[in-house]
Amino acid sequence: MDLSLLNLNTPLQIINQGMKESLIGNLGIEVTLTGDGLVEGFLLLSKKNSRPDGILHGGANLALAETLAGLGSMLMVNLKEYDVLGTQVSGNHTGVLIIGKALAEAKIIHRGNKTHIWNVDVKNEEGRLISTVRVTNMIVKRND
Repeated sequence: MDLSLLNLNTPLQIINQGMKESLIGNLGIEVTLTGDGLVEGFLLLSKKNSRPDGILHGGANLALAETLAGLGSMLMVNLKEYDVLGTQVSGNHTGVLIIGKALAEAKIIHRGNKTHIWNVDVKNEEGRLISTVRVTNMIVKRND
């Protein structure tokens, strides 16, 4: 997938198809909504993203959050001129997922010229908070 072509008008089908062969696809992460400063998605609990006892792995929560926040930043910048690099991810796990989907909503809380900060809440299908995650992305000029 040519990431430089991503923008707010890119269809979800193309975004999800482009991520299928990466860590994102292997974990089962799918994007369900994109907007200016908002990205939503989910992952279905499976053996690929759980601990050996079947509970959703905390690292999968963080990967879900970083994926949505990173995509959100990518959709807001000109990727032919700038790159988006995740520089910090910090999460608090407040619950567990033992069945179903983890639903995530990423909202931008700081949109600077060089940094974007996102808050991502991950909930179960009943709306109970599983994790809350802060993601910082650095916006850097491409040198290629």
